[in-house]
Amino acid sequence: MAKFDPKVHDDNPPMDAAFMAGMKPSRRGRPKSEAPKVEVKIRLDAKTVEHLRGSGPGWQTRVNALLGQLVATGQL
Repeated sequence: MAKFDPKVHDDNPPMDAAFMAGMKPSRRGRPKSEAPKVEVKIRLDAKTVEHLRGSGPGWQTRVNALLGQLVATGQL
């Protein structure tokens, strides 16, 4: 059996003070949004929801975009 040679296995550096000084905390999850969304509860007619859901994936995003356009143009 071959003797362990750290020069050959340099992909596993020693965890000394110099190595630890270069470490950065990892970020987990999604980055913070500049415009976070707010969760709300709204009651809509069953036929309206059925129609919206029937438009396929992303229907909530599309509804949000449409409402945003209505607000921006002063229609709502």
